[in-house]
Amino acid sequence: MRTPLNKFEVVVIGAGVIGLAIARSIAQRGREVLVLERQDGIGQETSSRNSEVIHAGIYYTPGGLRARLCVDGRRALYRYCADRGVPYRRCGKLVVATTSEEEPALQALCERVESNGVEDIELIGSARLRQLEPDLRGTHALRSGSTGIVDGHAFMLSLQGDAENAGALVQCQAPVLGGTLDGSAIRLRIGGDEVTEIDTKLLINAAGLGAWDVSNGLIGLDGSTIPPRYLAKGCYFSFAGRTPFRHLIYPVPPAGGLGIHLTFDLGGQARFGPDVEWVENIDYCVDPARAEAFGEAVRRYWPGLPENALAPAYAGIRPRTWGPDEKPGDFVIQGPGETGHAAYVALYGIDSPGLTSSLAIGDYVADLVT
Repeated sequence: MRTPLNKFEVVVIGAGVIGLAIARSIAQRGREVLVLERQDGIGQETSSRNSEVIHAGIYYTPGGLRARLCVDGRRALYRYCADRGVPYRRCGKLVVATTSEEEPALQALCERVESNGVEDIELIGSARLRQLEPDLRGTHALRSGSTGIVDGHAFMLSLQGDAENAGALVQCQAPVLGGTLDGSAIRLRIGGDEVTEIDTKLLINAAGLGAWDVSNGLIGLDGSTIPPRYLAKGCYFSFAGRTPFRHLIYPVPPAGGLGIHLTFDLGGQARFGPDVEWVENIDYCVDPARAEAFGEAVRRYWPGLPENALAPAYAGIRPRTWGPDEKPGDFVIQGPGETGHAAYVALYGIDSPGLTSSLAIGDYVADLVT
């Protein structure tokens, strides 16, 4: 039997891919879950503004949450898509060194891959690279056979269905206006048509870009537990026509990102990006003038990119806990011990590979609280 409408056992803030995966995992363990989303539909912010790539786990610091949850999440995601009929394709990826100076960085990636337990990886030379992708220019490449693409929206709809079938309630247009830590519980003020107060025994903050605002709005929470927030904007450009490539194509990663890479959706439409622009405010506009820099970056590995073939597509904002001059950080998932309150769990800085890691993150958080 559901408790009174103003009292809930578990509240998850955020109906992006991370919040939905957490709600699904907890609801399937028999707990009552309410998901609150400020937008008018699921997955309308960070979760819908990415490359929809299923990452292998190549880039991340061994032993960290990002590395472990990416590998576990990727394996779980492939199984989930196959079982549930979510569209996906295991197309593979090539990380390309275009000069001999980039080859040591490629070799370092190979060593990291071994530490992270990533399977189906090989370092190939220029002859093998030309055989796989004749239009690419490169001296060596790292081939990842377990990289793929997924229909992110279909995946989120399936997660929502799983959660609701297990008894969860997903409420959109329900922004969290603030709250109070009250003993072992939390009281929240929820906006919408009218302001409502609800109590919950457990609050999980999976609000993505808004996670910091949620935590800062909780009276009684120690502010020192909230990490700094940095915003890394990434723009994408679409390609007019079809590219000649069968694999996703990535450069050797520069500082702060993975480089301007070529991905495509399940319909074959190619896109390039994202770049990295550190910003102060959330802004999804794409400056058409950035196409020139995109073209220069892409022609390093694809000299045949036609002139004037790129058009502005969309932009996303990566929520990060580390800034432009800092070493890349890890996912931050704070249980009650880290937040300092028995009823509060908070997630910060869940950017790429968040989509890939989502099922593993859902189980990780559920294990924390059950």
